[in-house]
Amino acid sequence: MAANVKVLKRRELTWWENTFLPSIYAGLVITSRHFFGNLAIHISHVFGLRKKERGSTTYQYPEEKRPLAHRYRTRHRLMKRDSGETRCVACMLCETICPAHCIAIVAKEHPDPDIEKMPASFDIDLGKCVYCGFCVEVCPEDAIRMDTGRLDIAAYSRGGMILNFDHLMNPELPVLDPAKPVAR
Repeated sequence: MAANVKVLKRRELTWWENTFLPSIYAGLVITSRHFFGNLAIHISHVFGLRKKERGSTTYQYPEEKRPLAHRYRTRHRLMKRDSGETRCVACMLCETICPAHCIAIVAKEHPDPDIEKMPASFDIDLGKCVYCGFCVEVCPEDAIRMDTGRLDIAAYSRGGMILNFDHLMNPELPVLDPAKPVAR
């Protein structure tokens, strides 16, 4: 097998290339092109020209939200049936396929004999989640989605990053950090 290995040698850099000045110059040219191009677009907008062309902009974050793509993965939520209960049948596929092992489900019997199981508890640790979306893709009941549009996923402790069943069923609820007392 060693006879099939081809060893490639890098060519030696010239003195001029070893100074890295050509690379630095090329980087400055690219950055300057973007800067002055966007500056020209914004100046032309002031004079009412090139209105359809959009230059780079800065979003003033807390006040001005950045528009999200339709398929952007955000905080998880569980879907509800028409009766208001969860669509999840505790099949454990999402827990099994999760590469970060951040989903924990405990199953119990469903009172309806047509539905075999339901989750007694459903927890997702957002501190471990890599937002791959495998849980959404594998769900046979379309019970879990990542389309809440909520990006404010932060907590003061690891315990505050865990979403329980109530937070997954009502994604508009704020995540309460168990390490911090609630101000009243």
